[in-house]
Amino acid sequence: MGPDAAGPVAGPRAGSCREHHRARDRTWLSEAVRRVEADSNRSADTHLHVFPLPESWAVDLYLKDESVHPTGSLKHRLARSLFLYALCNGWVDEGTTVIEASSGSTAVSEAYFARLLGLPFVAVMPASTSRGKIELIEFQGGSCHLVEDPRTMYDEARRLARETGGHYMDQFTFAERATDWRGNNNIAESIFDQLALERHPVPTWVVVGAGTGGTSATIGRFVRYRRFETQVCVVDPENSAFFEGWTTRDPSHVTGVGSRIEGIGRPRVEPSFVPSVVDAMISVPDAASIAAMRWCSAVTGRLVGGSTGTAIWGSLRLVASMRGAGTAGSIVTLLCDGGERYASTYYDDRWLASQGIDTAPYAATLERFYDTGTWSEPS
Repeated sequence: MGPDAAGPVAGPRAGSCREHHRARDRTWLSEAVRRVEADSNRSADTHLHVFPLPESWAVDLYLKDESVHPTGSLKHRLARSLFLYALCNGWVDEGTTVIEASSGSTAVSEAYFARLLGLPFVAVMPASTSRGKIELIEFQGGSCHLVEDPRTMYDEARRLARETGGHYMDQFTFAERATDWRGNNNIAESIFDQLALERHPVPTWVVVGAGTGGTSATIGRFVRYRRFETQVCVVDPENSAFFEGWTTRDPSHVTGVGSRIEGIGRPRVEPSFVPSVVDAMISVPDAASIAAMRWCSAVTGRLVGGSTGTAIWGSLRLVASMRGAGTAGSIVTLLCDGGERYASTYYDDRWLASQGIDTAPYAATLERFYDTGTWSEPS
């Protein structure tokens, strides 16, 4: 048999060419990616609503309505991006158990995509999460693993992933890198496209909360990439670590106790939070968030959740600041999810009393501002 003839391979000789194949059937992967992309393709973009401010104020406020996604919240975008990222990195395959640490809405959306792909899903979440969100996760085919201390969610999710041979999605690390911040129909590109025919098409501010930090990172990078003068403001509820971490410029040593405003606010500054693309931060008391949530629902006729209330409070403060400076322009914020999920908490006066939350002084601030244009917060 000559030197070029085929024969058994006894092993590589010193200095010889080495080759090894790990061929995997991509049939399931291709179908999985198609299904996730099809979900995006058949869903019309979310609406940009005009918030009814007096036209004479020369400042326009818009609500990007993320509640109309198939799973009812902004986190639908994140979950789609995280699944595509995990699939294309080879971390999730047929039969993989998907595990996430989540306070609720991300888990609802990830459970939806897991069911779309026929995968088991487990959400590790605080025991304080609203019953409504737990039921939504279970409705989507997921299961909930509750922990008493929110700070233990991350390690518990990793433990479950090891024990099941599954994949910990880890939204708090990968949110800022799973979404293409340069465009590709991300939320930032959508906002600017929808503003194109408005009287102030380039917003002065975009106001968002921080849960993972992924949304503020996407928008902050996009406006720099497209050379817009738009500034990004992050609103943060009380007891969250983001505000102190950003103001002290030392996020690694800042801890909080989490937040009563579900979906935003964290007990630590998450790895996906990119402070260098945030231009301003506003810390918002929980009573102000809930007062603004209820007031926004009454003014717009759209039932909104607590994180939207936080964003509305911060946005109106910026409206007042722009008016005081005689600056015309526009502000965009997010309607993150619907208020139906919070009937037993933020919309329940008995729950507020049990938490010692008095919204009346903050509601008075909002009413006075809407009537007179004067912003005066409770002392």
